[in-house]
Amino acid sequence: MKKRNKKEMILNGNMYNTLILLSIPIMINNLIQTLYNLADGIWVSKLGSVQFAATSFVWPVNFLFISIGFGLSIAGTSILSQLIGGDKYEDANRYAEQIVVISMLISIIFAAIGYLLSPYLIKIMGAKGDLAKYSNIYLRITFLDMPFMFLFFNFNSIMTAQGNTLIPTILSGISALLNAILDPIFIFTLDMGIAGAAIATLLSRVVLAIAGMIVLYKFETIIRPSFKEFKFEREKIFKIIDVALPSSIGQSGSALGFMVLNGFIASYGTSTMAAYGMVNRITSLVMQPASGIGAALTSIVGQNIGANQMDRVKEAFRKALVFTVTLGIIGCMFMLWKDKGIINFFMRSKDDLEVINQGIEYLRYSALFTPLMGVFSVLQGLFQGAGHTKYSMSMEIGRLWFVRLPMILIFKHFTNIGPTGIWISMSVSNLIVCIYGYLIYRKDTWQQRVVDMETTV
Repeated sequence: MKKRNKKEMILNGNMYNTLILLSIPIMINNLIQTLYNLADGIWVSKLGSVQFAATSFVWPVNFLFISIGFGLSIAGTSILSQLIGGDKYEDANRYAEQIVVISMLISIIFAAIGYLLSPYLIKIMGAKGDLAKYSNIYLRITFLDMPFMFLFFNFNSIMTAQGNTLIPTILSGISALLNAILDPIFIFTLDMGIAGAAIATLLSRVVLAIAGMIVLYKFETIIRPSFKEFKFEREKIFKIIDVALPSSIGQSGSALGFMVLNGFIASYGTSTMAAYGMVNRITSLVMQPASGIGAALTSIVGQNIGANQMDRVKEAFRKALVFTVTLGIIGCMFMLWKDKGIINFFMRSKDDLEVINQGIEYLRYSALFTPLMGVFSVLQGLFQGAGHTKYSMSMEIGRLWFVRLPMILIFKHFTNIGPTGIWISMSVSNLIVCIYGYLIYRKDTWQQRVVDMETTV
């Protein structure tokens, strides 16, 4: 009964209520993960600014590899939600089986490759000395959790497609709490330093993946892949790739862009790298409500497209924009009001006061454009829910490669404003990509279904 009620709400309920009820668990989940990242950063920052900079420096490398998992997860949510909206439950189960098997095979291969290539990737990015040393330690261990991360991505996409955003939130909360408990134990009590932070994350993600599978097979859900008579189905694999590939390219292109970006940032020194990493964690915290609304929009758009209710899809988009822009303005005002206090609170190590000064400057630039990140999240949720991930891909790649990185190069080589050029480029690129995304929305080419409801079996 509850499953039917959730679908009824998505297809026919009050849209503001639907957005709120679906997005709140996602917001809480994102908040939990961001708080964990902040807590993790605080613990690591106690070791020193170089160790903290290392965790930010290697993030794009890891993200490059897991971008395939993100793409498959987005494809899963889009395809499965449209099939659920069209009452194609058996076909949804068979698609889910294909997605899980493909993602697990890819994750195991990528974990092995990433572990072996870690020192070479760090060297290519330009890290030297202690930054390279700590980056390699941290990155190698984080690669080991990739299969468990992909497995939870699958679980999350299956649950989100049917409108169940609460259970993934509960499990993520338990995992984050475990991580917070393990962090100081491994980092300081066992004296493992930065390796301890990575090991704590690995163990918590193992628990998260196992818990997700237990829920999927022990509780009543609309989609439950069985694998009893599993075989690869070419038509379904091609459809999954068709939806997942643009998203994966967008995510990986974004990750590559951030790798290049990190190289530019590192060229200004460890202080700039540390300030960049800390402010990104802070703005991620402020942006969690808007990100939650964008993620909730994915299943709302998918199910309503599956049910051929395009007017309701557009209503959801408009009302999601109202939410995110309002929340972004509130976040902007708060960050500008308490900028110094925020940076001083989250950067616990005072061994480099330049980190504090640059962090305050970057936070002010980021605050001004916070509402635009909400618009970006809503546009991404719309295109991904519709299954037209080529548009979300173009937004991801275009923002970095065609706007942000060229602007940084111009500021670096033709001005003497230093790291300020990075902060300006980060902010302005968000404005330009939102304008581009809205122009795509106005063209209406994203409205076609990605799954043919008449021919799926």
